[in-house]
Amino acid sequence: MASTATTLDRLRRDQTATVTSVNIHGPQRRRLMDLGMLPGTRIHIDRVSPLGDPTAYLVRGSVIALRREQARGIHITVEQE
Repeated sequence: MASTATTLDRLRRDQTATVTSVNIHGPQRRRLMDLGMLPGTRIHIDRVSPLGDPTAYLVRGSVIALRREQARGIHITVEQE
């Protein structure tokens, strides 16, 4: 199984990824880490709003909604079959 490095805002609905790093600073970083957005965590899209922003992601059994700008700061490796 191959993998591709990118950022969370580029993840498609049919893909699963693993967080590699969180490149966000300050209180937002702490909030995301408290919610389980840590390196090694598997993530996939749960729902997309009608206009495409925000997007809800399934992370460790919880649904977390992120704006595109926030998702751009989360680096992932996309699992490809």
